[in-house]
Amino acid sequence: MINMPNRNRNYAIVGTGALGGFYGAKLQKAGLEVNFLLRTDYEHVKKHGLIVESPEGDFTLSQVRAYHDAHKMPKCDVVIVALKTTQNHLLPNILPGLLKDNGVVLVLQNGLDIEPEVAKIVGAERVIGGLCFLCSYKIGAGHICHLDYGTITLGEYSEDYNSPKITNRLNLIAKDFKHAKVPIKLSEDLLLSRWKKLVWNIPYNGLSVLLNARTDELMANPDTLILVEEIMREVVAGAKSYDRIIPDNFIPHMLDYTHKMKPYRTSMKIDYDELRPLEVEAIFGNPIRLAEQRGIKLPQIEVLYRMLKFVDAQNQELERKRQLLSL
Repeated sequence: MINMPNRNRNYAIVGTGALGGFYGAKLQKAGLEVNFLLRTDYEHVKKHGLIVESPEGDFTLSQVRAYHDAHKMPKCDVVIVALKTTQNHLLPNILPGLLKDNGVVLVLQNGLDIEPEVAKIVGAERVIGGLCFLCSYKIGAGHICHLDYGTITLGEYSEDYNSPKITNRLNLIAKDFKHAKVPIKLSEDLLLSRWKKLVWNIPYNGLSVLLNARTDELMANPDTLILVEEIMREVVAGAKSYDRIIPDNFIPHMLDYTHKMKPYRTSMKIDYDELRPLEVEAIFGNPIRLAEQRGIKLPQIEVLYRMLKFVDAQNQELERKRQLLSL
């Protein structure tokens, strides 16, 4: 197990979007050293910093440690991966040079079976998983709007997810986030936590794209509400095939959470509207394949998966033509 320093930890944010930018800005505002890796927003953020609008209080960071090249960034104790999983092919070129000798990678991404991909790059002993329940989006370059929630669930990763425990380094990272006023939960079973997150992510992300609807619209219609619940039950069945038991009250809890949520255009719907690749494999394909390995079919989730693959391919072809026309 990699041991971390007890104080003065520094952070790198790989993917300074609505999620990485929000949490990175909160950490810097709390006095921690945070280094941001950016692509299209680099020049703007280097010059103007980051703006966060939030019901918890708006704030601006006029100066941030912004980088366009990961190889020019300082080595860090904690490297937060906040990219979309569709960009994970970039990680082998980014992560190894960013980590201190005792550094760890915190994977704040949606989906299932994500950590093993990162472990192949940096080693399983350097990987921590994180699940974010956050409603936020980018207004523009370096400008993030936080609507609601923000809790992160942290859990240690081990090969095959079979050694759950709360470690000292998990507590140290949690301490930093709590200092930044980010609510934190610690999980002794990362795989269970990932399945539980999918109970929300699979129905709302998928249906929001395919039905062109916000969360409040899905909740207000009796037919889509039935569909949401049925899909949630399939996720619970998938988790059970891996001996991860999601309690009976969890689905009502998620429905109540969403009823109370401010009207929200899901992250996948935003990606679809912006003609960006969708995280279809991480959020839908991987759970289907893992459940099949245990002899369990997830038929309604597979319908969502096939339909999303179709609309995603259409979108990417449209984006390719748009880019050709702009040349």
